[in-house]
Amino acid sequence: MDDADLGNNISDQAKDVDGSAIDESGHNGGIMTDQIHLDPSRWWFASAAFPLIAGTLGPVASAFSICALVKNWRQHILPNSDVTKAVFIEDPPWLLAVNGVQLVIALVANAFLLLNMTKRVRFSIAQPITIVGWYISAICLIALCATADGPLLLQPEIEYVWSQAFYYGLYAAILYFIVASLMVVTAWGALAGHYGKDFELTMSQRTLMLQTILFLAYLLLGALVFSEIEGWNFLDAVYWADVTLFTVGFGDFSPQTRLGRGLLVPYALIGVISLGLVIGSIRSMILDRGKNRLDARMLEKQRRALIRRMRRKGKGDVLEPVGDDGSDDSPSGSRWSEFERRQKEFQLMRKIQRRASIRERWTAMAVSFSTWIVLWLVGAKIFQECENPYQGWSYFDGFYFAFTALTTIGYGDLTPVSNSAKAFFVFWSLLALPTMTVLISNAGDTIVKGVKDGTLLLGNITILPGEHGFRKSTKQVLAKLSCGVLFEDEEIDENVPGFLGAARERRDDTDDEDGDGDGDEDSESRTSDIDNLESNRKARKDAERGEAGPIPSTAEKPAPTRQDTTTSTPKSPGHPASIARESLPTELPKSRAEYHLILMDEIARVTQHLRHSPPRMYTFKEWAWYLRLIGEDESNHRNHRIPEKRPPRSSNSRHVKSEDADRTTSEQHDNDDEEQQQHNEAEDAEETGEKERQEEKPKWSWVGHRSPLMDTREEAEWILDKLEQKLRAELQAVVRESAGRDALREVGEEEMRNEQRKAPGSY
Repeated sequence: MDDADLGNNISDQAKDVDGSAIDESGHNGGIMTDQIHLDPSRWWFASAAFPLIAGTLGPVASAFSICALVKNWRQHILPNSDVTKAVFIEDPPWLLAVNGVQLVIALVANAFLLLNMTKRVRFSIAQPITIVGWYISAICLIALCATADGPLLLQPEIEYVWSQAFYYGLYAAILYFIVASLMVVTAWGALAGHYGKDFELTMSQRTLMLQTILFLAYLLLGALVFSEIEGWNFLDAVYWADVTLFTVGFGDFSPQTRLGRGLLVPYALIGVISLGLVIGSIRSMILDRGKNRLDARMLEKQRRALIRRMRRKGKGDVLEPVGDDGSDDSPSGSRWSEFERRQKEFQLMRKIQRRASIRERWTAMAVSFSTWIVLWLVGAKIFQECENPYQGWSYFDGFYFAFTALTTIGYGDLTPVSNSAKAFFVFWSLLALPTMTVLISNAGDTIVKGVKDGTLLLGNITILPGEHGFRKSTKQVLAKLSCGVLFEDEEIDENVPGFLGAARERRDDTDDEDGDGDGDEDSESRTSDIDNLESNRKARKDAERGEAGPIPSTAEKPAPTRQDTTTSTPKSPGHPASIARESLPTELPKSRAEYHLILMDEIARVTQHLRHSPPRMYTFKEWAWYLRLIGEDESNHRNHRIPEKRPPRSSNSRHVKSEDADRTTSEQHDNDDEEQQQHNEAEDAEETGEKERQEEKPKWSWVGHRSPLMDTREEAEWILDKLEQKLRAELQAVVRESAGRDALREVGEEEMRNEQRKAPGSY
């Protein structure tokens, strides 16, 4: 399935949604983003998250099915004995037969899902087998568990208990039904055309299912070995292996033989490392891949909310382009020029990014914390119900036990003895402990980060005065603590340097153009400053090595233009997220050769910026320069527009990969011929219609859906892509002028052949 291309920009999707394509010659039809933020998040869950969940829980369900098959389902508690010494009762043959058949079917379903993920079997073949197989396994196990009130029931009930195998069969049935239902949703979305039928997954996502299978096989194999060495019941050994590899260590089961203690060392080391890899892959999927998609959607919602709020308050003039004359009849009157208006619009977008980032972090924290709490409290209740008949546990006992297990403290003063509790603990731990890991990661991004930022803010008003000055830093702290109630609009003019002042110019009043008066904006900006200190240090190193210096040019440097005067505000080390270059050219060179040299020089410089961590964020002055290099003038209102609150979706925005996935080789060759013909037609049209195409470039706004800051790629990656496209177009124009269209066509054909050789084969 298509994972919505999180972290990877697919230009074809951008063409479909944006309506501004890059033609075969490499010309950019205008500002274009990947448009992921316009796709509903539910389709990402259906296309990527659901298959990954199914690929992870499917093997778990199969492991439980194995546990349900290897032991009998009933036990007899002998007189003057307890549940730990109950003896097994032989199961009827029909139960073993049905149990074995459903296990084989489930393993086949898992195999076809894995083959589909690795593109070894077609979607149309693998998905029906996977879904039907899991549903059959679920129905078989549910039917077998239902016999607990019929053929399998023995009297007197007080002397007979269900073994751990019975409960493993019940949990396997639940998991089979869940993963099959998830895959039904995934298949329906693909057939409806909401995304492609191919699993375009990253390497870590593809290996997650394999890692899960290997870990579960390792756990079961270790349980088998230790059950033979220590004389344990196999399912008790499974419980012991789970407690051991999850580093809980209750101590109710422990190796007593020399051989068992000797084998424990390598078994535990390898198992803990394997578990760490699985949990790390799950965390990566949730925090890294899913985060990009949810970040994009949250940024889009914040953008729409700000536009709606500004228009409601009558302060949307900053979003309306200003004509060249700057007359009073223009939307914004004579308050500012178009270049100045675009700078204010850019600052609004930065504000939206800060708010969306904070909201995303705390939303992720709330979701993971809520999930952790539910697993804790619900698990405590189930443990209490399972152990109450045997140990008389109260809810507080279950509450205490679940917490010590969830945090891997594992004192061992309370441990489960019932079959139901032991089986449930294995099932529960596979869900709860990875959730705990994700919660810790989210806490590091929110609570721990808040403590660190609060410490720095406190230092600014005590022994480490910051660049804003003592009074402003104090009011920032008070505004943060009061959630913006105190000092929400007040600006402090700090003129005295040193402890009671700041040796920097006061920031202009454009940071709150939407009229909200949110008092937490300064603190948000300060938080962003703290985040980007490392990026700033790297930017300074680049400047010292000459990477951020002025671009060498043989042309005479022209006189300063409006860009110099409007963007000369000194930049602090952390505002905004990168060091502004000390000097930037004010005009493009007059000769084509010098222009090409500048493009190559900037490409090399931006390539260095890709190494920055956290990612490099450019100032408006730098953005204006790079946009000029690719043909976008921030002073020209003709390329700008009022942002739409809800941009229209193109009818072609749905993924077409579902149709392309089943093409035959001959069809692909026909399409290649058509693409070549379109390529030739584009070259002919370019010579006669270049000026018309420039006039038809889509207009955009910094706070619009076409904004480069709405793209899910890093800013340096976006700029690098556009610079490379522009350089390619320029060099193709040189080839066309010097050698003619035939030579350019030959180059294009050679590139097409190279792309075909690189493309993966169809299946």
